Amino acid sequence: MSDQVTLVTPSDPPPLPSGPRPKATSRGRAAAPTAVSNSDSSDMPELEYFGIPGPRGYPPLTEFLDIFDTNMMHRADESNRRLHHTTLFNLDSLIVRRGQEFQVKITFNRPYKPAEDKFALEFVIGSSPQYSKGTYIPVFPTPDRQTSWAGRVLETSNNVVTMGITPAANCIVGKYHMYVAIVTPYGIRRTRRDDSRDLYILFNPWAADDEVFLDDETEREECVMTELGIIYHGSYDDIAERTWNYGQFNHGMLDACLYILDRCQMPITNRGDPVKVTRQASAMLNSRDDEGVLVGNWSGNYVDGVAPTSWTGSTDILLSYYRSRQPVAYAQCWVYAAVFNTFLRCLGIPSRVVTNFFSAHDNDGNLKTDIILDENGRIDRSRTRDSIWNYHCWNECYMARQDLPPGFGGWQVVDATPQETSDGLYRCGPASVQAIKHGQTCYPYDAPFVFAEVNSDVVFNVRSKDGTLEPVKVNRTHVGRVVLTKNPGDLTRRDITDQYKFPEGSPEERTVLEKAVKYGCKREQSNPSPADVELNMPTLEVTMGEDFELTLEFVNHSGETRTVDAYISGSVVYYTGVTSSEFLFRTPTVTVGPHKCKDWSLQSVKELLDIEARTYMRHLVEQSNLNFIVTGKVEETEQIVSAMKVVTLRNPRLIIEVSENGRVNEEMIASVRFTNPFSFNLEGVYVRMEGPGLMTAATKYYSLIPGHASLVWSEYFTPQRAGTSRMVAVLDCAALRQVYGEASVTIEP
Repeated sequence: MSDQVTLVTPSDPPPLPSGPRPKATSRGRAAAPTAVSNSDSSDMPELEYFGIPGPRGYPPLTEFLDIFDTNMMHRADESNRRLHHTTLFNLDSLIVRRGQEFQVKITFNRPYKPAEDKFALEFVIGSSPQYSKGTYIPVFPTPDRQTSWAGRVLETSNNVVTMGITPAANCIVGKYHMYVAIVTPYGIRRTRRDDSRDLYILFNPWAADDEVFLDDETEREECVMTELGIIYHGSYDDIAERTWNYGQFNHGMLDACLYILDRCQMPITNRGDPVKVTRQASAMLNSRDDEGVLVGNWSGNYVDGVAPTSWTGSTDILLSYYRSRQPVAYAQCWVYAAVFNTFLRCLGIPSRVVTNFFSAHDNDGNLKTDIILDENGRIDRSRTRDSIWNYHCWNECYMARQDLPPGFGGWQVVDATPQETSDGLYRCGPASVQAIKHGQTCYPYDAPFVFAEVNSDVVFNVRSKDGTLEPVKVNRTHVGRVVLTKNPGDLTRRDITDQYKFPEGSPEERTVLEKAVKYGCKREQSNPSPADVELNMPTLEVTMGEDFELTLEFVNHSGETRTVDAYISGSVVYYTGVTSSEFLFRTPTVTVGPHKCKDWSLQSVKELLDIEARTYMRHLVEQSNLNFIVTGKVEETEQIVSAMKVVTLRNPRLIIEVSENGRVNEEMIASVRFTNPFSFNLEGVYVRMEGPGLMTAATKYYSLIPGHASLVWSEYFTPQRAGTSRMVAVLDCAALRQVYGEASVTIEP
């Protein structure tokens, strides 16, 4: 018999079925789906019998102890919320913090008899509560039977039992429901599902066993309880401030923050781990890959949304996302950081907004920002792709970091601005600040990226005709010039640069950089000798619309005459360092006398440039930044000289006036005044005003404000609580961004 080969003619594959693809489920892989929504729940049965029924069925359970009422003691003036630091939440539910006892009063049909009666409080979270997962927790009143949550009877009075419950310090954070269960020999009888027995459990920075414990009351008050913050922007030598209403206690905010975790389908069981919560949230605060909270936009065109500079607080953003289930437009880095700060403080994780001035970006751990020059020393803009942000805002949150070796807990960098992907999503952190300072970039998460943001070198490269690059100047001090955050307890700023890096040029700094390179960060190794001609540009304070004079000083440190062929470029730039348009270009040749010359005026030459407002005003983009870059080549030595200066134009201010003698629940009036300082009209103007505890955000639209004309907008409001707060307002239009004003307001009880 001979072997035969049967040829099979390939046929077309069967057509794909039409219609929608079936929803993927866990059926066949797991006995029950993973609980990923805090808003979903399954009701516990009111009657749960033991064993099988007898001939006459199940016996009645009515002869045993019965529950008449439960009091969650949830009011803001009661001890639960007062002791748990949750009185400011505008929510009619019990809100407590884990690792700390709270009280519940239970009224029975008769006095409780510990020797005879058995009952338990049952706390459930999610759609499939299980004891082994920590989503179903029974709490017993007797010391001989305790679970991960401690329970005890604090007081009995007639038919009322006051019970103390202490949630575990590592329990799941979110919204629970409580049942009261009576245990009988024949079965369990429970209370019915009732929303009045819902409670929220938050992280607890006051509890020593909680991973977010912060042992500093001043810092806790600032980083958890404070609703108004200051965000720093501008440039490092001309720092501006922006007041922001975090509003973490406003009505609906807690549910909105929990919805963010639901939206990304974060497993309920992971929501007690601050590392996992903050990492997931840093992805969900931007909409790049998961329909998160905020849409980023750096284009200057915001006609179909709200300009990033127009926001005054987080409340409108988070509530809009919660209600519409759609990302909110638009945001830039400080908006991402401010809203993320609200999320963290609302859930009880200590947090603060941090600003890094001259922040290196998009380098993925590369410690170099390259500026390409042609052979004459002029910037080649077509080949210079790297940019340095004038400033960048991120968040720091406080936690123990038990997943890292000892010493790397404390403040952690988390960043929701979408820049680079991390594990497939646009997110960053948490990265230990201590690890960044000591060059331990091997520890998760994203430490190399943050390390580069504060430690990159600016490298000037000359590109030859054959395309090769030669480093001719390295500036190792430009990036990460200063790192700021708000000082706890007052309105001043706090310099925390030393928490991120050692002093420039110190032995510790060199050791840290060597360690970072060892862990994979690439750094410029060449060290070109500096030019013997120094170029200086002084700091300028310029009001928008003004003419001004720019001074360049060339200083000769050599003993011979030097001639510099200079290139002076003035550009309007976004705060990200990206050029919008060039409005100035000059090519002076400057001759500077030798250093030993007796006449100082010969060894230091000043070049004066008159900058007229009409040359830059028509090119301005939203944050009114002018970037002057001067480069040049010394004819005698072919050395490269350079200097860079960012000038942030000062905007006019809003004036806010608030009626005096304010009292809680008594109507007041706030007025905003503004005068258009320009000769041209301002069109499509939005004015927004709000204040924590005073008024929710209100908006006014003006189609036109003529040149030099004034507006007055008055709004009535009714303050909700006593104390000192601030009213914040912002004016925004396409021709004029970031016009702010604020006023302090004191409300009497």
